[in-house]
Amino acid sequence: MKARAVILEADDYTRDTMLTNIKEIKAREAPVMALAAEGDDEVEKYVDRVIYVPAADPLVSPLFNNVALQLIAYHAAKERGCSIVMPRNLAKSVTVD
Repeated sequence: MKARAVILEADDYTRDTMLTNIKEIKAREAPVMALAAEGDDEVEKYVDRVIYVPAADPLVSPLFNNVALQLIAYHAAKERGCSIVMPRNLAKSVTVD
């Protein structure tokens, strides 16, 4: 089974490194999905699927990415037939000091 990758492609100083990493993953024929800011058309050339999140200040963009990642996790679990309400290995109790 080939590895799969979900990439958070930020429009900051890590962009060039991230695009290089995406190219290396694709060279190994692995499917790649990227989360990118609206208007970022360059990333489409290198990945199989792009999910666009609203373009925002770098301090706020993790909030948008988090929502998108939660939806990906939800739909992946649903597709696999996993319990969404009662996930495995969830702590049964909370310890309070």
